[in-house]
Amino acid sequence: MLKLFSITQRCLNLPYLPFIGFHMIKLSNVTLIRGIKTLLNDASLTVHHGQKWGVIGSNGCGKSTLFKLLLKTIQEESGSITLPADWRIAHMAQEVDHTTTSALDYVLDGDTHYRAVENSIHLALEKDDGEKLAKLYADFEHADGYTAQARAEQLLNGLGFKSTDSGRSVSEFSGGWRIRLNLAKALMCPSDLLLLDEPTNHLDLDATLWLENWLNQYSGTLVIISHDRDFLDNVISHIVSYENQKLIAYTGNYSRFEIQKAERLSQQAMAFEKQQERMAHIEQFVNRFKAKASKAKQAQSRLKELDRMEKIAPAHMDSPFTFSFPTPDKLPQVLVTLSEAAIGYDVNDKKTAIADHIELSILDSSRIGLLGHNGAGKTTLIKTLAKHIPLISGDYTSAQHLNIGYFAQHQLEYLDTEATPLLHIQRLSPDESEQKLRNFLGSFGFIGDKALDIVGKFSGGEKARLALAIIAWQKPNVLLLDEPTNHLDLEMRHALTVALQAYEGAVVIVSHDRHLLRSTVESFILVDSGKARVFDGTLEDYHAWLDTSKQNSINQAKAEQHSKAPSKKRALSIEHKEKKKSLTKTINKLEKTMAKATSALEKIEEQLSDNSLYEGESSKLKELLHDQKKHQEALEEQELEWMDASEALENIG
Repeated sequence: MLKLFSITQRCLNLPYLPFIGFHMIKLSNVTLIRGIKTLLNDASLTVHHGQKWGVIGSNGCGKSTLFKLLLKTIQEESGSITLPADWRIAHMAQEVDHTTTSALDYVLDGDTHYRAVENSIHLALEKDDGEKLAKLYADFEHADGYTAQARAEQLLNGLGFKSTDSGRSVSEFSGGWRIRLNLAKALMCPSDLLLLDEPTNHLDLDATLWLENWLNQYSGTLVIISHDRDFLDNVISHIVSYENQKLIAYTGNYSRFEIQKAERLSQQAMAFEKQQERMAHIEQFVNRFKAKASKAKQAQSRLKELDRMEKIAPAHMDSPFTFSFPTPDKLPQVLVTLSEAAIGYDVNDKKTAIADHIELSILDSSRIGLLGHNGAGKTTLIKTLAKHIPLISGDYTSAQHLNIGYFAQHQLEYLDTEATPLLHIQRLSPDESEQKLRNFLGSFGFIGDKALDIVGKFSGGEKARLALAIIAWQKPNVLLLDEPTNHLDLEMRHALTVALQAYEGAVVIVSHDRHLLRSTVESFILVDSGKARVFDGTLEDYHAWLDTSKQNSINQAKAEQHSKAPSKKRALSIEHKEKKKSLTKTINKLEKTMAKATSALEKIEEQLSDNSLYEGESSKLKELLHDQKKHQEALEEQELEWMDASEALENIG
């Protein structure tokens, strides 16, 4: 059994061991029961060193509980779970306690070995223990201590934090940004096994792409829970799917899993009818695109995506979600127009524009994806379109029968936690029959008594489904969706994609889910550098644009650093002088001690040259030989310390 390690022990900077013996995770005939629900029943799984696995399954099936089993925070009812005892495990916490620690220090705390060496150096400096400092500086270099702060800052930058955020207190950040800090902290921890639970949920597209690149370079074993299909496709090589309380392993990424599962399910004749219904939804949207294929290259890529979706549709035939967005009662040709618009915020009568000179028209046929760096103004633009915040300047013109369906990033906070799903819909249509309302809610997964449960007890995924149901019920003619897939599992995301494809109104989406964007939008608007303009390209083109933009930022940062180089050199010079001073002091002290030991040995050897000591049994001879051995061992140890300190001094130069 895996020894229970504390977080500190799990993150110790131990060297990688040769690939010999037991080097895998093995679950054998595991049964796990939580409350009255059986999550796993006689389930088995083997994960080999260096593999990258995606864990999928419906909300509540037990994916996060699997991580708790691996971390040994809970125990299985029967069966066994074994991991290599020497593996370092890093995992992403889902909550952050209120703390005044700075964001940078919080991330640095993830590398506990680095922190332990750093603290030991501070103690040794206080005690002026030169001998110990020499060894600790070597340990510090071995732990990449001199690059730790730079590595932590790179993680923060990659995950969307500004350079000024590193000094801010963790408690100053919102919940989503704190989760990003937890992700950065997990990535900072040197590990053999990395466990990530929904790492992209609170990321925008830029940060998601950055995380993909980071994980593709990770050399350890990776296990990810995610409902982002493109993310899984680009990172993992194996899938483990929760199916009927078993862990079913598939080789390949998520798309390959869909095909394998579709091939298996398509052989089941009883599912044929439902498959055809799904195909009809997709075919309807394909036909809509065919008429526009010659006008936009985005339409061509959409057709290819939809063709692929037709092939994998059977993999989702057993999904409990089959909802749709009803046809709007009225659908004006021009729904919203922004003219010479500036968007931003008005705080204490002080107007701050994030982007200006915006010209935008949302037509009945518009299907727009908003792209741009975090903080550039995507959410601000969609809030402005939804009339949740006013324009800073310019004109907002709306159609007479405009009916907006707005899903905000924090939409779940607006639900009544004391009410039921049925009551939420009844408040909108008090004269509608209860059976019709329950039938409607059933398509969103609120079947039977679930429609009468109190919302406060719901999971994030269930609340998100209810929020979408409330929007759909009101028959909007334009959907404004800001990260609608957060908290949704793969089956619900698939159902949302199909529903948006068949929807007859306009759509504007902000999302880090590239599959959703690729399958449902026809054009993109890039919000960047204070402007919102048409982006003439695909998501792949946007990825290339991001790389170019990032390289430009790096070049600018290097130029700024170069201009500040003299002050940095002075700081490094002072640091080097202090180290040289400490090491020189240590070397001088060791040389004096070594001289004393050498002198003592010479005196002992002089006494041992007296032949009378060897006549008969002499206690004096035994004493001299004991002292000789003691001084020789001490001298050897001192010489080793002297060599280490001298080498460290030479490296500093």
